[in-house]
Amino acid sequence: MHDPHENPIKEAWVLCVILGLIMINFPFIHIFNNSRPVFGIPGLVLYFFIGWPVSIVVIWLFVHQMGKKTSFQEDDADDDGDER
Repeated sequence: MHDPHENPIKEAWVLCVILGLIMINFPFIHIFNNSRPVFGIPGLVLYFFIGWPVSIVVIWLFVHQMGKKTSFQEDDADDDGDER
């Protein structure tokens, strides 16, 4: 039987959530909140406009991968010899 605690995708998901929370807190915000614009755009605005889509893509990748794992596990459960 498969142990649900052995799923590395879910463990990585928790790690990414924690990393995301750290990335939007004081030390990182302070690093990018400087007076030097990059290509005329303030660093903090650029940080959020790049970081937000990247975090959405990472979340989508995890959800997509977890969906594959779930459908694979359901297919395995159907093939356990249950003839209907």
